[in-house]
Amino acid sequence: MDILLPDWLTSRIQIVRDEIVEDPVVDNWFLVQSWFPVTSIVVAYLVFVKVVGPRMMKNRQPYEIKHIILVYNLIQTLYNAYMASYILYPGVLDTVINNSCTPVVRSPEAPLWDVFCKCSYMYYISKLIDLCDTVFFVLRKKQSHVTFLHVYHHSMMVMTTWAFVRYFKGEQATFVGFLNCIVHVVMYSYYFLAALGPSVQKYLWWKKYLTKFQLVQFVLFGVHAVGLLLFRCPMPIAITYYMLLQAMVMCVLFGNFYYHTYSKRSSKKSTKAMN
Repeated sequence: MDILLPDWLTSRIQIVRDEIVEDPVVDNWFLVQSWFPVTSIVVAYLVFVKVVGPRMMKNRQPYEIKHIILVYNLIQTLYNAYMASYILYPGVLDTVINNSCTPVVRSPEAPLWDVFCKCSYMYYISKLIDLCDTVFFVLRKKQSHVTFLHVYHHSMMVMTTWAFVRYFKGEQATFVGFLNCIVHVVMYSYYFLAALGPSVQKYLWWKKYLTKFQLVQFVLFGVHAVGLLLFRCPMPIAITYYMLLQAMVMCVLFGNFYYHTYSKRSSKKSTKAMN
């Protein structure tokens, strides 16, 4: 039996359907074709980091995986730098700047289609790799790091990037992806240096600025989305509203984290000093 939906909802669903871009090559790439594999990975990730992992580690000593983490952070730094470098590919920067409101890469016949799709796919794979961050926390018995913010951000990014590569494609997310890659280059560089030990950690006074950098990133994402809406840019409406929603959610979550981790702690230290 067909389900009758309100006209307003039907029309909006149709708008999203009309914005879907098919490509027989891209749509059959590894872990892109179907929602099932990527969803299974995210579910397995959630079960491990919240249930199975903590139970497994309960009566165990933390794993000594310093060298693995060093290599992992170095690879992440280089991989994100490589993705960010695609902005210098001939024609990419001009396309993004000159068509910031009106996308031109919305079909497999468009110029630079392969470049944008390849980079989007690499970005999607990077979000799957990012899940290892949490797995390492669990194996090192740092369960306090496995916060709602951390887990939500990692799992949400995997599903979001998969949906973009599978259904929307194009250059619309270039600004978001490029800025996020730059943030990750800085972030994983910090993690790499911190993993070298106390002799290096004492020079990493700029740790709290990482969170500020991430907050600025999400504010810029939100401003970008609002600009697309205000200027009525013919961008996929589903992506634009979703980007705005996620920017707001992440600003709240990261802002709350920053307040409790740095601002609140600083005010407590000031109070103690005065007493």
